Amino acid sequence: MRKKLDLKSYKKGPGKDKTPAKKDTRGPGIRLNRYIAHCGVCSRREADQLIAEGKIRVNNKLITEMGYKVMPGDKVYLGKKLLQKEDYAYVLLNKPKDFITTTKDPGNRKTVMDLVKKAADVRLYPVGRLDRNTTGLLLMTNDGELADRLSHPSNNIRKIYKVELNQPLRQEDFEKIVRGLTLDDGPITIDDLALVEPDGKTIGVELHSGRNRIVRRIFEHLGYEVTRLDRVVYAGLTKANLPRGKWRYLTDKEIGLLKKKGKPRY
Repeated sequence: MRKKLDLKSYKKGPGKDKTPAKKDTRGPGIRLNRYIAHCGVCSRREADQLIAEGKIRVNNKLITEMGYKVMPGDKVYLGKKLLQKEDYAYVLLNKPKDFITTTKDPGNRKTVMDLVKKAADVRLYPVGRLDRNTTGLLLMTNDGELADRLSHPSNNIRKIYKVELNQPLRQEDFEKIVRGLTLDDGPITIDDLALVEPDGKTIGVELHSGRNRIVRRIFEHLGYEVTRLDRVVYAGLTKANLPRGKWRYLTDKEIGLLKKKGKPRY
């Protein structure tokens, strides 16, 4: 067995358009997809999709060029809505069970937005997802560029989970997980695995993958039921002094460190 993890301190989007974008030679400015992200509408990748679908106008001109630059004084519209750059907000939530990680739910179920509605005057969006029964750290922001960077698999954002099983983890299964498994959507490897409690039912898992329900599926693949799942570390952020169901603002230092993780995709 490996050393214990310190649990206390601790999406595939549309492919790139291979057609070369027209070169914009108008001088200084900000790329249109970046401007849209700065307005808190969506990530840059999603902004590219809006542009490609012909939903963006600049100064009443339909723009479909991916490399188009927005100049000072330009007015950018999504449909009939004028987009305006807004101040960024960064909120860390310790998500409880029975809350959906979405901005709205047609079934009128509780969402994480209900927990952070007083956190900012701007509209926040969750970075990634935690399923309804998973608890723990969830970053909320209107910084679309950062959200896109943290969510992209190539940037290998570190996550640590505390997993509780319905039965002790067998030694042979421990070794299988460490070596790597092949699930229905392909192979998966983790970064570290440790027994947290002597009974063998509580496990610490460190990994970078953001695949859907990946931690639960690893153990279900071997015949275990995950009775509790808690994300205790996300991108270096921890749950220290953050009770379940509560949120806090990120410090300037934390924001700076997040922005250094990975590389911009554009």
